Amino acid sequence: MELSLKGKRALVCGSTAGIGKAIATELAGMGAEVVLLARNEEKLKKEVLELPSEGQQHSYLQADFSNLESLERALLRLEKPIHILINNTGGPPGGPITEAKLEEFQAAFSMHLLCNHLLVQHVKESMITEGYGRIINIISTSVKVPLKGLGVSNTIRGAVANWSKTMANELGVHGITVNNVLPGATATERLSSIVTNKAKKTGQAEADVHKAMESAVPLGRVAQPEEVAAAAAFLASPAASYINGINLPVDGGRTGSL
Repeated sequence: MELSLKGKRALVCGSTAGIGKAIATELAGMGAEVVLLARNEEKLKKEVLELPSEGQQHSYLQADFSNLESLERALLRLEKPIHILINNTGGPPGGPITEAKLEEFQAAFSMHLLCNHLLVQHVKESMITEGYGRIINIISTSVKVPLKGLGVSNTIRGAVANWSKTMANELGVHGITVNNVLPGATATERLSSIVTNKAKKTGQAEADVHKAMESAVPLGRVAQPEEVAAAAAFLASPAASYINGINLPVDGGRTGSL
């Protein structure tokens, strides 16, 4: 089974923390030259030096996904070719959909779907020329079963999933695969903030909130970022050349559907 990514270049979004950082580390360990993309330049400078390397020249781009012009400017500095694109950014704030403001939908749509689309537009031609393309979108299990209290996120994640499937249909002829990884509860800073906020609202102890999350998972625990990264890295590899247009949950079996 061919898993080596030597000679490949990967652009990894949201790569200074959590799942994005774990994916960048995994891809670098498999031999890829990695370009980190995030908004905090100090963190980017630190993380790029910590990536595994056997001669690869890792680099970074600084951009704020809440500003499309910022992303466009950064992508103008992107060196080609790019063989692997990891679309990944933080999820929208929580809250019931009945209370969501129009601007919340607009902001989330731009940060997730429009930024993803802009990124694909910038890398797809080099993927076609190189004869190798892997586009992997880190979304959410809400694509399969909407999650309570995440009205805006449920809506936008579904839109991204259908955008992705359409891309898979159109780019497949070029040998480019487009797939979605759907993390469940994962031990990241975002999960910690969710636990803290829920504890404050309900009066529960944070430990009890966390335990309830774990009890909802058949494997009895939340994921580590590296476990989600392993799934994304496999989809990025030559071994996954015939896997296209799928949603892959990495949730310990929590999602209540196949």
